[in-house]
Amino acid sequence: MKLRIAFMSLALVLLGTGIAFAAGRFTANTREYDPVRTFMAQAEWLTGIGCPTNGRISTNGTTATPYTDPACATGDTTDRRNEGLLLAKTGPTGNYAAAVADIKGFSGPLTELGYDLRKPISAVMPNGSHCGAGAPRFDVTTTTASYFIGCNSPVAVQAATGNGWIRLRWGGSTPLLGYNATTGALEQVTGNVRALQIVFDEGQDTGPDFFGLAVVDNIDINGTLVGRGGGKDDRKDNGNGKDKNDDDGEDD
Repeated sequence: MKLRIAFMSLALVLLGTGIAFAAGRFTANTREYDPVRTFMAQAEWLTGIGCPTNGRISTNGTTATPYTDPACATGDTTDRRNEGLLLAKTGPTGNYAAAVADIKGFSGPLTELGYDLRKPISAVMPNGSHCGAGAPRFDVTTTTASYFIGCNSPVAVQAATGNGWIRLRWGGSTPLLGYNATTGALEQVTGNVRALQIVFDEGQDTGPDFFGLAVVDNIDINGTLVGRGGGKDDRKDNGNGKDKNDDDGEDD
């Protein structure tokens, strides 16, 4: 609870930057929130690190055979390169920086959220991707209120387990619950979405893994799965930090 309260102001700043559009297939566009350019956060869709659905492997270097991880028997059918979303924060949690994926293209009420997490066995294991109370989390602003849904707070339903992957779900057959950003109370998420993001802002000083990094895939919004980047604008600089192509940290 203390960590959630400590980062409430940062989360509210991040929530204010997202925009929801008309209903349809959504995108998850990456950026870094890094107002003083610490270069300690990274968000990026990368090929070859996602949960494989209808993929292929080769055991002899010549021929390929089908391969699907049990955690992601269903996935994004448009993902042909096994993309995964890398979210990382280097150094301490207290650094004012975050890796962000802005969910665009969704509006209306929320009934289910989730993602596949590159982590073995369960969300509480200390190995694999970070899964803390505050990251990776969904930040949700609706016409009713703003809500936070962390990887371990509230606890998700583990819908599937695979070879180093787990599938996490909030809501669905039960009401979708989140922490009200104003009151801190756990309550049902209501209203139509105005902004929706995945935020990663816990660093290497936060357990249980002390890793500061997570790989997620197949982001689930009301049963629709997206497991690849949003397109040409996915790396567009938002004005708070420099684009990944800017390597010197100096103004042009």
